[in-house]
Amino acid sequence: MDVYINQKRVQLRPKQAIGEGGEADVYRLNRTTAVKLFKPPSHPDFVGMSEVQQGARERLTMHQQKLRQFPQSLPERVIAPQTLVMNQSGRRILGYTMPLLTKADVLLRYCDRRFRRVIDTQSVIDLFLDLHETVAKLHFADVVIGDFNDLNILVQGTQAFLIDADSFQFGSFPCSVFTARFVDPLLCDPQGTQPILCRPYSWESDWYAFTVMLMQALLFVDPYGGVYKPSDPAQKLPHAARPLHRITVFHPQVRYPKPALPYDRLPESLLNHFRRVFEQDWRGEFPRSLLENLRWQTCPTCGVEHARSACPSCARSVGTAPLVQQGQVKITTILKTDGVILAATLSEGQLQWLVWEEGQFKREDGTVILTGDLSPEYDWHLQGQTTWVAQQDQVVGLPTATERIAVDSYQGRPQFAVNDRHCYWLTQGRLMRDHSVVGEVLAGQTQFWVGPRFGLGFYRAGQLNGAFVFDADRPGINDRLPLSMGAGTVVAANCTFSQSLGWLFVTIQDQGVLQQRCWVISPTGQVLAQGDVGEWTERVSLTCSHWAVNDALLVTTDEGIIRVQMAQGQLIVRRRFPETEPFVQTGCQLLAAPQGLYAVAAQTIQLLQLSVGAIE
Repeated sequence: MDVYINQKRVQLRPKQAIGEGGEADVYRLNRTTAVKLFKPPSHPDFVGMSEVQQGARERLTMHQQKLRQFPQSLPERVIAPQTLVMNQSGRRILGYTMPLLTKADVLLRYCDRRFRRVIDTQSVIDLFLDLHETVAKLHFADVVIGDFNDLNILVQGTQAFLIDADSFQFGSFPCSVFTARFVDPLLCDPQGTQPILCRPYSWESDWYAFTVMLMQALLFVDPYGGVYKPSDPAQKLPHAARPLHRITVFHPQVRYPKPALPYDRLPESLLNHFRRVFEQDWRGEFPRSLLENLRWQTCPTCGVEHARSACPSCARSVGTAPLVQQGQVKITTILKTDGVILAATLSEGQLQWLVWEEGQFKREDGTVILTGDLSPEYDWHLQGQTTWVAQQDQVVGLPTATERIAVDSYQGRPQFAVNDRHCYWLTQGRLMRDHSVVGEVLAGQTQFWVGPRFGLGFYRAGQLNGAFVFDADRPGINDRLPLSMGAGTVVAANCTFSQSLGWLFVTIQDQGVLQQRCWVISPTGQVLAQGDVGEWTERVSLTCSHWAVNDALLVTTDEGIIRVQMAQGQLIVRRRFPETEPFVQTGCQLLAAPQGLYAVAAQTIQLLQLSVGAIE
């Protein structure tokens, strides 16, 4: 694709693509600069979608004036437009250049408890103090963020950078896009079945979205999470409508999600503010003192981290009864640590794990493979006695560290995988298996996974979209998979394998709503079934904690383990195991071994043994 920057022709190639959203594609121009191009109505993502095509047409028309009048001297944390990108005649704006931000994570990941295992809570508080300052400065400059959400905030350390600045509201240019999870219900139709923006944004609606994001980052649940089960059936309403009726997680008839942090870990002053905003419609600038005065501590008795004067966990435990096992489930605790479980897997039916405790990274036999602090930059892979640690574009095998492998990354994550027999990685656009070339892929835009029999990957770069499979032992790639993800931003993707099938999970934000979809794929690349994960469980998890067994999938939910299977190209819940409810939760990792199911949480591994044949 040819564009013109400062009247010079620039060719943008698919391999330069570094990001895709619902409205634009982003390309790397050089080491310090990125190019954002708005998707035209003819973009492949919009084929057959007349309303979306019209929206793209109107958006491009508006930007012909809006970008020329974009405010200057905005806060340094705003990734603002620099130079306009034009067509050949120089009369039409196609996009703009902006500073390139590397080695950053979207704020959404900070609301994922597995990702946050290696990030201390005070760093999150410092991050929101930094974001608070930027929001206040934008309002002082008469700029409203508008569509303020956790995908247009990039995080480096404790610094928060705002992207998608072209959607900011200023002067005579409104912001018309919205994200359902963050739009202020006061700006929506109260009689609707879901939040839909129908009134202009304001600085108060920005602070509403800020408060939503803060609550998510501290408690791992949004204000309207959990499951609403009113005693009066007449009070039932769609989950998406709960913000319009102020049915929050604090409501007495809402079941609080198990993966969330108990809200009594927060001080009453902050909890009261959340209730005032989400239940009583208070609006205004978020009180900065509520963040500055937060003091986190770890209880010396039970190890719980909290921000109160006394440990809420110890106070709750006084006089409580011990947990009683249910049904035919036998529970054996395999590991309990005060540290963090970083990885767990099965190798030929044997459980393996890696744990960090008091500055030491240790394997299941107690071997210390590394010393140091936790870091979110590390990815861990277990293969027999070898522990592979990936950081940025390098992978090292420990404890020997005799081999160092250079790998490609996708959205900052090193592309490296193992099974019991081989190591696989991407480097300079080639898929490698133990230093032998398997095939060619799109450099820098591909992510992949591997199972015992075959591997699976996909790429999305500009107007190119594709997926592929490859044999675990032989060279060659089949890139003719009929896999269509449609429009929207890919937030996360994961895959789990049985001997014969791959289950691909992709989380997409489309028109402001998070959706997780699943495709079941054979070793030959045939799509056997597909479905919406929301039909099985009430919570979208960014990590793939499920476990494939033969032609079934075992999934952890807050109500216990479920078994999902294919039926005429669809995915259905074939069986539920409510007796496992006390021992698992959404996002808990499952590993199925001959002796039972291992449930892996942040600090414990338990063996669940159900009645004979229960999961088959």
